[in-house]
Amino acid sequence: MHEYGIAEAVLHAVERRAAGRPVRRARVRAGALLRISEPALNQAFVLVSDGTVADGAHLEVIVDPVRMTCGRCDRTTASDGLFAMCPACGSTDLAIEGGDGLVLESIELVEAAHAPGNSRRDRADPSGSP
Repeated sequence: MHEYGIAEAVLHAVERRAAGRPVRRARVRAGALLRISEPALNQAFVLVSDGTVADGAHLEVIVDPVRMTCGRCDRTTASDGLFAMCPACGSTDLAIEGGDGLVLESIELVEAAHAPGNSRRDRADPSGSP
């Protein structure tokens, strides 16, 4: 299950970006060539994030297609899988681009329910005087 290693890498990036703040949700963009199983990645993320700032966070996975350009007919095709031949002309002379990246696209932090202090006080004046 290579998803466990990927989940560890995602968690490391989430922790760096969160800077100690609790995380509610994270979104990653993964290339189709990584052959990630979203349920397996989510399960692995639950395991590796236990006790961290991402404990209980939902992980959303967006799959980026691979782009293949045929050397014979010059047709470009995008797919979530990898073709062995061009769907237009049947040639096996395909140039492959993309589909192997992994990017932490965004995180959503848990909002604080209450921030201690006087919300009416001018932040520039620590004494709170008007």
